[in-house]
Amino acid sequence: MKKIYVIHENSEWTVHLTKRLQELGLPYEEWHLDEGSVDLTEEPPVGVFYSRMSASSHTRDHRYAPELTSAVLSWLESYGRKVFNGTSALRLEVSKVAQYLALAGQGIRTPRTIATVGKDQLLKAARAFEGQPFITKHNRAGKGLGVQLFHSLQGLESYVNGPTFDEPVDGITLIQEYIQAPQPFITRCEFVGGKFVYAVQVDTSEGFELCPADACQIGDLFCPVGEEVPTKPKFQIVDGFADPIIEKYERFLAANGIQVAGIEFIRNQEGEIFTYDINTNTNYNSDAEAAAGVYGMLEVAKFLGRELASVEEAEKVEA
Repeated sequence: MKKIYVIHENSEWTVHLTKRLQELGLPYEEWHLDEGSVDLTEEPPVGVFYSRMSASSHTRDHRYAPELTSAVLSWLESYGRKVFNGTSALRLEVSKVAQYLALAGQGIRTPRTIATVGKDQLLKAARAFEGQPFITKHNRAGKGLGVQLFHSLQGLESYVNGPTFDEPVDGITLIQEYIQAPQPFITRCEFVGGKFVYAVQVDTSEGFELCPADACQIGDLFCPVGEEVPTKPKFQIVDGFADPIIEKYERFLAANGIQVAGIEFIRNQEGEIFTYDINTNTNYNSDAEAAAGVYGMLEVAKFLGRELASVEEAEKVEA
């Protein structure tokens, strides 16, 4: 029987998709690639393959999961299998440098960014931002890993030479201009099948941990005595969001072979959009979706179901 194969390294993030696949009665199999092997001479099964490999896999002790996944995806693609979020998507998932260059290639504006290797080079590159706030971030990240805001070179120097410096897994630290938004929020646009589904507004007043997955949220946002709760949710789906940037994003996804993604942007004081992150292992916030009545993982499951049906139909025609 033909199946939907879900490639990943974190069951906690994938269970929401498999529940939807079960609801729709779709056959599926999980390939958990924290470790494993692939026989390059063996022909892969026929079906639909969807990669949810994450750039933050190393934080779950799955350091080489992206590299193994790259090998598996290359194997699948070489045999002509139908792969969604394949090798081209994974290349962007694990490198913000690759993301920013690909975005610029499609005429999409990103914050000024300098990539560095080595603490001395990091401090040297920061001089280009002297007199203005800037942030550091990891090239291979996820969940806001390594993101720090600085208002001075002295602050960066203390951090870099101090005990809390967070060494990036690939050695590349980015320095990026800080975009000051008129209000403390960013916007994340979700796409399934390369098409826009919805936009979610994310409150950044608590910091840079912006992953919308339920498992990544701050566990307790109550006041110290537990008598008050936040009056505004951290994630809110924007009703009727429409902006010309959506068309640009859809063209970008098509050009880079990405079918499922969340793309984040921020507006500056003048209302100009700066795109700063592409997440091809996108997750969805259940509270925000329930409030709006739209469900990202359900749309992904439906999309994969349609694609599986097309594979089966094609085989019937060939027979």
